Amino acid sequence: MKEGRAGFELARTESGVAFWIHVSPRSRRPHVGGVHGDALRVAVNEPPIDGAANEGCAKALAQALGVRRNAVALDPAATGRRKRVRIDGDADALAERLLGLASGAHAD
Repeated sequence: MKEGRAGFELARTESGVAFWIHVSPRSRRPHVGGVHGDALRVAVNEPPIDGAANEGCAKALAQALGVRRNAVALDPAATGRRKRVRIDGDADALAERLLGLASGAHAD
């Protein structure tokens, strides 16, 4: 099942939800919110070196969604700005929060 708002696509999985993110590393102000095409925007301070930006994304998403860091899984092979993410947890609650973030509500 797919849901979307403002171009953002969200797929429910057996253990939670999956979606695409668009990462902006070395951002002045880290935040989660808005969309880039069909992906949720995630800005982090960390540089795209040795997985630092990926770890920053996982932490930012966990904080924005109110889940533990280990509930957030990024595709380990993803090296570009566009990454597939899976979040384990209550799919309905996660979907509601993610759709709010996609519509522009920032979580800093």
